[in-house]
Amino acid sequence: MDGAPSCPRCRGAGFLRRDVPAGDPDFGRLVPCSCRADELQGLRRQRLERLSNLGPLTRLNFASLHPEGRSADPVRRARFRETVERARAFATAPSGWLLLAGPPGSGKTHLAAAIANVRLTAGEAVVFVVVPDLLDHLRAAFAPASPIGYDELFESVRETPLLILDDLGTQSGTAWAREKLFQLLNHRYNSQLPTVVTTNVRPEELDERLRTRLLDPTLSTLCIVDDWEADALQRLGGVGVGRLAEMTFDSFDQRGMSVDEYQLDTLRRVLRRARAFAEDPSGWLVLQGLPGTGKTHLAAAIANERAAAAHPAYFVTAPDLLDHLRAAYAPDSKASYDKVFEAIRTTPLLVLDDLGAQSGTPWAQEKLFQLLNYRYNAMLPTVITTNLVLEDQDPRIRSRMLDPRLSDVQTLEVPPYRLEQAGPRRTSNTRESPPRSRR
Repeated sequence: MDGAPSCPRCRGAGFLRRDVPAGDPDFGRLVPCSCRADELQGLRRQRLERLSNLGPLTRLNFASLHPEGRSADPVRRARFRETVERARAFATAPSGWLLLAGPPGSGKTHLAAAIANVRLTAGEAVVFVVVPDLLDHLRAAFAPASPIGYDELFESVRETPLLILDDLGTQSGTAWAREKLFQLLNHRYNSQLPTVVTTNVRPEELDERLRTRLLDPTLSTLCIVDDWEADALQRLGGVGVGRLAEMTFDSFDQRGMSVDEYQLDTLRRVLRRARAFAEDPSGWLVLQGLPGTGKTHLAAAIANERAAAAHPAYFVTAPDLLDHLRAAYAPDSKASYDKVFEAIRTTPLLVLDDLGAQSGTPWAQEKLFQLLNYRYNAMLPTVITTNLVLEDQDPRIRSRMLDPRLSDVQTLEVPPYRLEQAGPRRTSNTRESPPRSRR
């Protein structure tokens, strides 16, 4: 019959009274019928989704996430897998803070949204908000026509059971914005409320007050989702194009203009050291010798080898380096001097060619000392080539280049390639070997 109730238990009412004794707390209380359970659950899910602010991000879940990320590097893929597992564990039982850091497009927002969607499916409240949007909402709440007051909005965000802040670091750097973010995160830090934060900014570059909370190991877990691509200063400077791109270990002439076994052994020994350094950069490698003996070729080969393995390297001649620093002072420079200098001195691998060919002004000497002294103290992998004997270097730089705990000095005591190629090869009786290092 068309008028028959859809549910034989509640006869279409949607609710039932439990059959319990008169003294039971549920006596006479209406409870949803099982026929309404799915409907009510769907309505609750819709309400939670609306409050969560996820919008179209409700489509992002762990099932649609590539489990190993987008990199072909096995180390980076393994790290991404570990990050996914940590995110899954957090989504199952939110506790403490989870900081997801990495470059744009590395999957941070997908992971954060997947966590939010797991909690929504479990019927738990969550607020997902992009940091610049949150600050815009707070500013708008001051307006007289705002449907919600500032205090009410700010309180609801900072007290939500699970807060997910996306894109921290992309907001404006005004004092007001910094203060609101600190107040929000400081409250949740003190209350130990579960929080997920994603950022494109390297953790060490975050605002100091936020950094102390975000990186507190007693509360927060830091996950580097993927490596940041080297910026323009930290990319392979000049090596990837032209003649320098052809300078590889395979194209290096192991015999050169050598005329005796000593010189042959010298070239082969230095080549072995350069190859070993390229495979596992550690400490400093100093290549010393006359112009044209193969120092630049080996230094470029190291940089090219690292670049082929997707590891950043910065190759630059000493005069060009100083030109970059001088140019950063110009009003129309796209990067400030401080950022340029910081990027160069902290690059994972610096290959500094032709040290000693730069002008000898006090400013030039001071900048080079500051650069190399920083890398010496930080023990950052560095390759240096020079035509000068070490005794002719700045004494402060020389002391670091000669420190055997960090630096390996290799002298190419062979005839120059370019000079010898211009004429017939000399015999062992007429050759002039370059002077040996006066170390």
